Amino acid sequence: MPLFYRCRRLCVALISSSVSISLAYCQEAPAAFVRPARSQQGMVVSAHPLASEAGRSMLRRGGNAVDAAVATTFAISVVEPFKAGIGGGGFLLLNWTPTKEMKALDFRERAPQKASRNMYLDETGKVRPNASVNGHLAVGVPGTVAGLYEVHRQYGKLSWQEVVAPSIQLARNGFAVSDLFVNAAQDRQEAILSNPAARQVFTKNGTLYTQGDRLVQQDLAGTLEAIAQDPQSFYTGKIANAIARDMAQNRGLITQQDLKAYKPTWRDPLCGTFRKYRICSMPPPSSGGVHLLQILNIIGDTDLKSLGWHHPNALHLMAEAMRIAYADRSQYLGDPDFVKVPVQELTSRAYAAKRRQEISMQQAKPSSQVNPVDPETLRRLASEEGTQRRQERGKIAPALVNRYSQESTDTSHLTVVDAQRNVVSLTFTVNYGFGSGVVVPGTGILLNDEMDDFAAAPNVPNVFGLVGGEANAIAPNKIPLSSMTPTIVTDNNRLRLATGSPGGSTIITTVLQILLNVLEYDMDAGTAVSAGRLHHQWLPDVLRVERWGFDPATLEDLRRRGHKLEEQSGWGNANIVVQTPDGSLEGAADPRGEGAALGF
Repeated sequence: MPLFYRCRRLCVALISSSVSISLAYCQEAPAAFVRPARSQQGMVVSAHPLASEAGRSMLRRGGNAVDAAVATTFAISVVEPFKAGIGGGGFLLLNWTPTKEMKALDFRERAPQKASRNMYLDETGKVRPNASVNGHLAVGVPGTVAGLYEVHRQYGKLSWQEVVAPSIQLARNGFAVSDLFVNAAQDRQEAILSNPAARQVFTKNGTLYTQGDRLVQQDLAGTLEAIAQDPQSFYTGKIANAIARDMAQNRGLITQQDLKAYKPTWRDPLCGTFRKYRICSMPPPSSGGVHLLQILNIIGDTDLKSLGWHHPNALHLMAEAMRIAYADRSQYLGDPDFVKVPVQELTSRAYAAKRRQEISMQQAKPSSQVNPVDPETLRRLASEEGTQRRQERGKIAPALVNRYSQESTDTSHLTVVDAQRNVVSLTFTVNYGFGSGVVVPGTGILLNDEMDDFAAAPNVPNVFGLVGGEANAIAPNKIPLSSMTPTIVTDNNRLRLATGSPGGSTIITTVLQILLNVLEYDMDAGTAVSAGRLHHQWLPDVLRVERWGFDPATLEDLRRRGHKLEEQSGWGNANIVVQTPDGSLEGAADPRGEGAALGF
């Protein structure tokens, strides 16, 4: 089993730079905090050792970070199909050293042209259970292949065939499945067995694989070979025909025209400052960047380090800031091509200061009393922010100003840095475990259930418990809202760290806490991804905490303040690359998963 789940009672005293972390209260904890890998030349970190090795092999061939990231992404599609794959989509953040550019690529899935606002409602207007999660009707138009080809076309150094090759070998020769694979298949057994092609790929004559069994995916190998020869075959060739045919035969909505029309989109990254660091992440249609910066803004100048790591005051402030951010997410975030998302307003210092005043440090505010900000207040505060910015031109940069420069363990993240310090932070997904449970016959492609990330009806939670409204309503060709938060942090144009995580609604708060662990508490890469986490998403009104990661006295303090705690074993599967002051790289994969950091 992966390290995180081999739990035992133990006492750990860990010193990381200037912060002392004590787990001496002997709760269940990971068997060890991970030790970071170190390298001068390059680093690949992903959710699976075989995928990380695929990426590192590209660096060894003389490829750059983009080559390694593309190879790693394709490999994850083979070895962890229950998380992410070529039948899904995602977001990529690129820090390109030669031109000093930070760029964001949106290759998120889109709703088919035949999608409609009420497509998951029954005749009484109620949401049909699982209609947006299981089966062909749950599938959005996949973007992964188009996104990978687009970034490689512009920035790759090796040939396209070279970067796809490792995934073909993994599919053709097979690999031993892990307990994560087995557990995910057990959780989605009904969906897998309901689809004949999925049953053929992911079971042995109807019996689920067990740990150590070898999974060979010959159809997927053939599909990847076709993609290596012509990536457009996924959207206009035989692969596209197979997808459209399967959809038509099973009341799915995706057509050949939907596939032909799909294009990834380059967007301006969402960047701001926290302390002396520049934080860049994904703009809408991901909610990740907006709410990461919003929460950091609300924390503002509070000296968390002087309080101490996991001090109740620091945790309470973070939880209340999360509550506010997720309330705003429910109303304002959506596809910017369809709705006006008030990015500048939500990430303004003036707005953060207003919401900060609403937080009592002695008492948690019930979510029923925390509402999304009203539009008029946003407009007024944005105007005040603009005036203040004009007055401050030429002065020291404010604490956190939004700027634009030239978005569960289901989902996967990877981080790559090369010798020239080009950086790729990439998060992609098929959404829920094993996506829709649909495999396209003869292709081995497992399709996503990304349509569940839309708001099927106002204020009705999706599979991750998130609620949404008009801004995230279903519409043809629209991109569903995401929480994916691939992030790159720089200090005076020098890489400080790159990170991201899976985890559905917990992604934003996981990335937030990893950033604070490094930037505020001076943790190394391994400690930063291993440390215990908390999460609040407004609704439901509970503060989730990893039961092993917090002192019982601290949890009792939070309860006294009115937080409704829900203790869980853990979530997320983050990874990180940190550049140390001497210029070397530290990489670490989350002990909650089975990933690997491999230096070059």
